Amino acid sequence: MRYFIAVAEEGSITLAAQRRLFTSQPSLSRQLKDLEDEIGVDLILRSAKGVELTEAGTAFLKHARLALEHVETGVDAANRAAKPAKPTFAVGFLTGQEVDWLPETTRLLRDQLPNMEMTISSQYSPELAEALIRGKLDIAFLREERNTPELIYIPVTSEPFVVVMPSDHRLATNEDIDVHDLAGEVFIGASNIAYPMRVAIETYLEESGVALEPSHRIHNLTMAMSLIASTRGMALLPAYAKNFLPWSVTSRPLRGNQPTLELMIGYSRNNVSPLLKLFLSRLEGLAKQPQIRAALSRRT
Repeated sequence: MRYFIAVAEEGSITLAAQRRLFTSQPSLSRQLKDLEDEIGVDLILRSAKGVELTEAGTAFLKHARLALEHVETGVDAANRAAKPAKPTFAVGFLTGQEVDWLPETTRLLRDQLPNMEMTISSQYSPELAEALIRGKLDIAFLREERNTPELIYIPVTSEPFVVVMPSDHRLATNEDIDVHDLAGEVFIGASNIAYPMRVAIETYLEESGVALEPSHRIHNLTMAMSLIASTRGMALLPAYAKNFLPWSVTSRPLRGNQPTLELMIGYSRNNVSPLLKLFLSRLEGLAKQPQIRAALSRRT
């Protein structure tokens, strides 16, 4: 039936043999003749221009296609029954953080990897929180988002902020930057979508006695890089932003006391996945052990 369908769709025994079936033309012709003999009627008319279906062939084609679909469905069902689906563990990363934390995550579950399917996604923090709440993710490396009582957050690490600016900016010659030097520059701040970052930046500026009114506000790092390059502005961004820097943009550490922003592991209170439970039981094995151990001790 598969051979017959290929010939019917190609309109030629030669083309069907070469393009679709990768068999010889005589072999294909014999198969078609055997099929017609078994059914007892002619299915195709052969001519110098190719082949055409008889009325019987047209009627048979529809049922042949349905029969093959049922066969393929049956094969899939048999395979699923013989090999039950592996449990899935869905991990999300704040875009850019997978560079540092995906290897750590897979290391904690290395002994389980042959028996599970791990899916990876990269999104911005609010989208990750929403995916955790909806059950689309088991864990996520993200910021602690507002209005998410359904989620539990465990601190992973505190990231210092750096100053990000055009590579040819006059301050780029400095080894570090005094925050007061940002006065008078085009300043790019964080929007409410990036609320944890906005709070950290504004608190730091207030404590430093620096009044900077943002000319633009961003809610992700891709947007930040674009604005810095196009407006020749400056921004305070978490250090992992260095993973995104194009050639036209560079970063320098802040001089003196540096503000930080916590990276969290988040998960849903309602998630009862055995793999999640196992992952959480091994969290002390992550690279930043002191912080995680302290967070876990507070939970218990």
